[in-house]
This record gives sequence, C-alpha cells and structure tokens, in this order.
Amino acid sequence: MRTYIGGQEAVSVDEFIELALGTPLDLWLGVEGESAEERAARLDAARDILAENPGLPDDVSRVAAQVIEANTPELFNVVALMRRPVGRRTARKGAAA
Repeated sequence: MRTYIGGQEAVSVDEFIELALGTPLDLWLGVEGESAEERAARLDAARDILAENPGLPDDVSRVAAQVIEANTPELFNVVALMRRPVGRRTARKGAAA
C-alpha cells in the first residue's frame, strides 16, 4: 500500500511524519552530536515556525491521534471496570471457636 501526502509518496515512517508536519523531523528532535550552536539555531528555527503556525501543535496531535486510531483501534477499546461496593466491615472480638 502506498501513502501519499500532498502528492508526494512517503516511503518510510520518517518521510510520512516530515510530509505531515511540513518540516524535517530532525528540526523537532535534534540530531545526535549536534553542537550547542547548532542546537540553538535549530530551536530558533522551530520557534519561528511555531510563531508563524500557532495551530501546528494541535494539528500534529490530531494527525497522530488519527493515525493511531486508524492503525490500532484496540488501543481505544476502553472498558470501565466495575468497582466492588465498599461496605463496612465489622470488627470481630474474641477468639474463634
């Protein structure tokens, strides 16, 4: 099965996320071994993107929930557990016969 987002095929999970977000995944997660200067620049870019797109976190959360729900519906099959009625226990005095 092929997955297309905005006319582009996502061939991996990372590509799917990048296409859904519209930004590289490394921008949000960072890369191993990045310097303090690279990290500061990455975080500045992320802040700029969030300032220009204030609804992005909500959009990402919504897309993530839809993907999870579509692929693993059993995660959302929540059943309320029945609680046993809590009754007063009477204290027993004396020895058992």
